[in-house]
Amino acid sequence: MSAPMEVIVSTDSSSLLWNCTVSDLHSGANLVSYRGGNTSARGLAVLDDRWLLGAQLGKNFINVWEIQRKDQLLQRMVCPGVVTCLTAAPNGLFLAAGIAEALYLWEVSTGGLLAVLNRHYQDVSCVKFTDDSSHLITGGKDNLALVWRLASVVQLDQGCSPEPLHVLSRHSLPVTDLHCGLMGPQARLATASLDQTVKLWELGSGELLLSILFDVSIMSVTLDPCEYFLFCGGSDGNIFQVSLCSQSLSRDKTFQSESDGNQVFKGHRNLVSCLSVSMDGTLLLSGSHDETMRLWDVQSRQNTCVKWCVSATGQVTTCSIMAAPANMLVPLGASATPLPRLSRHLASSQHAEGPDSGDVCLRLGLHTQEEESYLQKAEKLFSTMTAITDKRVGDEDGSRVRLAELEEEVRTLKKVNKDLYSFSAHLLT
Repeated sequence: MSAPMEVIVSTDSSSLLWNCTVSDLHSGANLVSYRGGNTSARGLAVLDDRWLLGAQLGKNFINVWEIQRKDQLLQRMVCPGVVTCLTAAPNGLFLAAGIAEALYLWEVSTGGLLAVLNRHYQDVSCVKFTDDSSHLITGGKDNLALVWRLASVVQLDQGCSPEPLHVLSRHSLPVTDLHCGLMGPQARLATASLDQTVKLWELGSGELLLSILFDVSIMSVTLDPCEYFLFCGGSDGNIFQVSLCSQSLSRDKTFQSESDGNQVFKGHRNLVSCLSVSMDGTLLLSGSHDETMRLWDVQSRQNTCVKWCVSATGQVTTCSIMAAPANMLVPLGASATPLPRLSRHLASSQHAEGPDSGDVCLRLGLHTQEEESYLQKAEKLFSTMTAITDKRVGDEDGSRVRLAELEEEVRTLKKVNKDLYSFSAHLLT
């Protein structure tokens, strides 16, 4: 059986001729173009090898193309707000988007909104699924990276807000990019930040494994499939290769190019916005705001060895290496059915509107709940009625006052957090 063909999927900031292009990995030649709209940074996703999704820059909708129909924009899916980052689950069942400070999670088959996660205090900048679609990781401008277990997010009780499995809070400035390795819950997670560090975590336990300090802010990060090397794209245009096979036992390190296995790829003249490694780990793809994409030979051990360099029409916002779906280059079969519209309201509120909607909503964990007996239900109802009867009338006014005080405190804390972030960013720049 022949190996799958690897292609490059990329977008740039201008989109003068097309929105998204598919290029040959080894030559950089343009194979396929998708027209219509302008995709934002970290706003491109491939869904179930049948659809290509791009979050429209500065707008509240997602452009959708059928992969085998290149010249026609299939549909536009309206979202609750401007999408800052977008990703699709590898199993094709879920779609996740960062909108301001919240993460929205939809079920692809119905378009139903399963959850709205509000644990970030500033905009969500990046989001990724694990390779087995069991966990979801988000990074934000509030310096936090959060790990979510999908089974706890897609739950029965919508009145209970899900909590992240881990809160990774070691960064001191906004998280710019993240990369999740293979092996599902046992994967290793890399996070990059404006604080000039890249940190490597164990996803299952949330333990910090390695912290590397650089001389510049890091804008993009990726790992090779075998996780021998960590590649970090800097704001100065350099790409730093960090060996993860070092004998050093220190958890906190400063990058040194002369160390064994470490090197710096030089060629870009502006910040490196995206990085991707081929399936065999021998080729490194980089995109930059200098309006070029470059393919590097990792095994050559030469920091200026470029397989090719392709000019874009604007700043490269997304570029990644992927296995080409069977119908991307040669159309196969009939056109796919358009995706359902994305709901703006949680699934529980939709079903409460009326019983004739015809939708069936399943949730995990129903088999673990034991049905209460008649006497237990009667006792619970009696205790509830007694508690309500014994309450004083003044309690209601006191609750309203307390609620107003808490809302004012939340607004004050958000303003303080925003001011601190602005001050830190101004101080460093």
